[in-house]
Amino acid sequence: MLYWVVKAILTPVLRVFWRPWVEGLDHVPTRGPAILASNHLSFLDSFFLPLVVPRRITFLAKSDYFTGVGLKGWSKRKFFKGVGQVPIDRSGGRASEGALRTGVRVLDSGELLGIYPEGTRSPDGRLYRGKIGVARMALEAGVPVIPVAMIGTFEVQPLGRHVPRIRRVGIRIGRPLDFSRYAGMADDRFVLRSMTDEIMYELMSLSGQEYVDMYAQRRKEDLAAAREAQAAAESPGRAEPPARPGSPVRPDAPSRAEAPSRAESPPGAAESRPGAEQPLPAEPTDPEPAPVTRP
Repeated sequence: MLYWVVKAILTPVLRVFWRPWVEGLDHVPTRGPAILASNHLSFLDSFFLPLVVPRRITFLAKSDYFTGVGLKGWSKRKFFKGVGQVPIDRSGGRASEGALRTGVRVLDSGELLGIYPEGTRSPDGRLYRGKIGVARMALEAGVPVIPVAMIGTFEVQPLGRHVPRIRRVGIRIGRPLDFSRYAGMADDRFVLRSMTDEIMYELMSLSGQEYVDMYAQRRKEDLAAAREAQAAAESPGRAEPPARPGSPVRPDAPSRAEAPSRAESPPGAAESRPGAEQPLPAEPTDPEPAPVTRP
């Protein structure tokens, strides 16, 4: 109930100031479960998408939004629950498995699930490598994945900006991606990586973003280390902080941008797109939203 009250209050405000446009709304099913997988450019992403979609969307959001204390913490918890967000622990391991189970429960109840495959907001407006949690949820729940591209929200409120700018934003919704050919293969990381790369490829095509083949969180850590190193260099007498192991600090070196790899389908599975030539590296347990966040 609170979801619809909050939506009714925010809709006229968002429409007047940011005048969101939408394409492909007919790709969202009028009933039944589906995953809305979106790029993540701004805190406001989780507000604009529910604004244009008639059905309720449940987002997976980081648990930080629900752990505050006092009146402020209580107000935040009520607000984020009211806009359709459920908390997940993004620390990895068993926490990630719990997040997966939460997402599958939402889908099993016939709802729309919103998730950000990148796991966190983009630090620079580019599209980063997706985490495979979205693929596992799609296979375990047996639902389609609908790619959603947020347009212009980074310019409105990039990471670190508290007061949003006033300018028009857009939402472009792609055709549902059917992964039923991989049914029963939710434990195959090769399949999960292939599916996730296909989702990210669609997001890149819809959004027009430059793709960076690394995780957004890793990029944030590299940028933070570079800032610390620069601050140490500009402060006489301060020791330079060590770089994160295995991650040399190169603040001036551009990240290599390339399209997501399209790994070959496993034997017996229908082929989707050209496969990746290099073996896939191990990666941490997923997922991390959303939200899953819209924040």
